[in-house]
Amino acid sequence: MKAEVFEKLCKRLVTSLLDIRILSMLRNSNPLSGSDIIASVHNEFGFLMSPGTIYSVLYSLEREGLIEGKWDQRRRVYTLTRKGEKNIKLLLQSSEKILETIKEIFHR
Repeated sequence: MKAEVFEKLCKRLVTSLLDIRILSMLRNSNPLSGSDIIASVHNEFGFLMSPGTIYSVLYSLEREGLIEGKWDQRRRVYTLTRKGEKNIKLLLQSSEKILETIKEIFHR
């Protein structure tokens, strides 16, 4: 029972913070396709996210100007924009505050 509850919570957290994880992935290895991101999330967290979830976040990040998508043969690959790079740097600098906020949620 404990493992099931933990798995559900982990999936919710990853899904909720997927935009940050994608920006971080792109910062570390440009360019990536949606299927690369799906595989990476699966390898890191042990569950498959639906393509609809991933591509929805990718389109949102692209509309916000944080990433740029380009066609590379038969797949669309994504890279960080300058705005995206600044954004992820700020988030990484704030990681301690983010973790404190998550801890607060559990202790209330």
